[in-house]
Amino acid sequence: MLKNTLALLAGLVLSGSAFLAQASETLRVSAIPDEAPTELLRKFKPLGAYLEQQLGMKVEFVPVADYPAVVEALASDRLDLAWLGGFTFVQVHQKSPGAMPLVQREQDARFTSKFITADPQVKQLADLKGKTFAFGSVSSTSGSLMPRYFMLKDGIKPETFFSRVAYSGAHDATAAWVQAGKVDGGVLNASVWDKLVASGKVDTSKVHVFATTPTYFDYNWTVRGSLDPVLAQKIKTAFLALDPANPEHKAILDLQAATRFIETRPENYAGIEEAARAAELLK
Repeated sequence: MLKNTLALLAGLVLSGSAFLAQASETLRVSAIPDEAPTELLRKFKPLGAYLEQQLGMKVEFVPVADYPAVVEALASDRLDLAWLGGFTFVQVHQKSPGAMPLVQREQDARFTSKFITADPQVKQLADLKGKTFAFGSVSSTSGSLMPRYFMLKDGIKPETFFSRVAYSGAHDATAAWVQAGKVDGGVLNASVWDKLVASGKVDTSKVHVFATTPTYFDYNWTVRGSLDPVLAQKIKTAFLALDPANPEHKAILDLQAATRFIETRPENYAGIEEAARAAELLK
């Protein structure tokens, strides 16, 4: 009986070791859910295959329910790599100072948000006074934090300026709400707006952009603080090697709405942190 017990324990130890070894050979990747889950997965598949080839290891996409889930998972080492907005990076970095932003798309160094409406009479934000308005997720840099920050700098407090403020949860949902007349106006990131227009998912004869924010740093790919630095460098090198002149690489870049990836660093997001503290979203 003792031999059987020892054999069982040994088997469990070996199984556990095998599981840990398998986990260490898998790069766990996720992204803030700023679009529909099916769209996020569609965009990631070719990139995941490319990273597997470049890194020589399995790459697994791990979907999450909301923005805070990505922050917690990356800060607690349950994810290795994640596509974050500027604010979610600041939140991760606050919880795990070693978390490192590796790369961003070229346009993320000068990102903007678009204010939209289906009301032809609305030409500027002042025309929406007393009307309804939608942000994306509360934790969204481009769909909430930075637009709110710029509004506050102009003396506009959304909760008193608009008759009702709602949160759609995602950029594409905000556009859909505006087009359907669920709200009078809304704000979303410029990249998603351009994609929705290009794909015909928003009717520009009904919905128009009436204002654009000043520029700010936004999205990046961030690794957990405890990730092997050698692996982190390989991941960065793989992103920087994506060449738009290569048809296969261009297909990956197009899905990421990127012309190319460039290096980034934590200091680039100091302005985002300032905006978050001004909005009392960070302690």
